[in-house]
Amino acid sequence: MKLPTFFDTHAHLDFPDFENDLPQVIERAQAAGIANVISIGTDFESSKRAIALAERFPRVFAAVGWHPGHVTAAPADVRPVLRELARHPKVVAIGETGLDYYRLPSAQNAGTTEDDERYKHRQAELFRQQLEVAADTGLNCVIHQRGDCFHDTLGLLEPFRDRVKGVFHCFAGDLEMMRRVLALGSIVSFTGIVTFKKAQSVRNTVAAVPLGKFMLETDCPYLAPVPYRGKRCEPAHVKEISETVANVKGCSLEALSVATCGTAREFFPKMAV
Repeated sequence: MKLPTFFDTHAHLDFPDFENDLPQVIERAQAAGIANVISIGTDFESSKRAIALAERFPRVFAAVGWHPGHVTAAPADVRPVLRELARHPKVVAIGETGLDYYRLPSAQNAGTTEDDERYKHRQAELFRQQLEVAADTGLNCVIHQRGDCFHDTLGLLEPFRDRVKGVFHCFAGDLEMMRRVLALGSIVSFTGIVTFKKAQSVRNTVAAVPLGKFMLETDCPYLAPVPYRGKRCEPAHVKEISETVANVKGCSLEALSVATCGTAREFFPKMAV
């Protein structure tokens, strides 16, 4: 019996966690019915590694961007390099970009609230630059938002709403947050968190979000779903995520496959070529 096909729309295959067995990781994904994997860049070097992996493996694609958690190491302007990287035929999105207020300077290294404001301003600046690259290249954005930054994230995305869609990856927000994302023409994506015992609020959001407005991902090597929790996550684990999501939504795996893969092809149009 043929397995329903799913995609892992957010993986970090270039991380050291996979350096010793990546071919086997890809084989396990394919055996589990995970047809395509998008490896996500977090800075220039990570983005270049993602492209190299996309060149090496036929069903791997790349996103190029600069993660908000790395802004202190970022150049003043990331746009020229990202525009050049985005020309590659297997680069399907800009990101991972966005905002992250989870670990502000004031919470570590004796930082001050003034340091926090500078840090937030720099994150916003880099996010805006990457939204500009996305608009210029006709690509959409993979958006990271962690900590108390949801309102600020939407505020920065809103001026680009007619040119760029965002996927709010690893989405763990409530129903109102989900609806605000969809109102901007953007979508959400769910990870193995949906399988966690204490994640009923996430399952409530999954139940409410319409088919066609969300995707599935692992964010591997992080957030392995039950029954792998605490171990290294990998793209094959979308299988367990999809089973939980289908159960929550009361739909068949086949219907979920059609909806989520169709959404991914629409959101990442270069992947469908």
